[in-house]
Amino acid sequence: MDTTKLHQVLAQGADALKLSVSDTQATQLVGFVERIHKWNKAYNLTSIRDPEQMMVKHILDSIAVTPHVGGKRVIDVGTGPGLPGVPLAIMLPDTQFTLLDSLGKRVRFMKQCAYELGLQNVSPLHSRVEAHQPGQPYDVVLSRAFASLKDMLHWCQHLVDSSGVFLALKGQFPQSEIDEVSDHFQIESVTELSVPDLEGDRHLVTIRKV
Repeated sequence: MDTTKLHQVLAQGADALKLSVSDTQATQLVGFVERIHKWNKAYNLTSIRDPEQMMVKHILDSIAVTPHVGGKRVIDVGTGPGLPGVPLAIMLPDTQFTLLDSLGKRVRFMKQCAYELGLQNVSPLHSRVEAHQPGQPYDVVLSRAFASLKDMLHWCQHLVDSSGVFLALKGQFPQSEIDEVSDHFQIESVTELSVPDLEGDRHLVTIRKV
């Protein structure tokens, strides 16, 4: 694996996204790609096999959301191997991230990554989202390729109170999904994200409880 090339792809992508990435953060983000690549053979974490493609489709795609994440407590539901949660946790070290997935092997992978990369603000959690009852509400519920907006809101509404926000990463402008959202929720904005070198559209939907 050419880590120099991975650092280049990351640096150019972060530049295009107007994000500042420290040397430590760059090392952690590249290290995360290395670990996905290494574990992928046994754990089948992603269908993407090429590390440079992982850097674009997983890392840059995740960190593009950085400016939109507020609050101190974030839960990433259906995070898979930790996307977008781990890259965002690297970018936002003062924010606590709970990374929830129902598959034990993915949670084991994330725990190992958090340990090896020295991420103090990451808590991988093996659970189904409807079974997770947090002690206090989260500030942000985040999801990427998890479910339709209607299903996501139905399954996750107990995770935030009225001041909390839902952030859903989508591909094309999800008009049909937006039309299905119930009156209990308000679509606050749909932001088009421009991810360098990524084919296809990306949109971030921001939703609040009414």
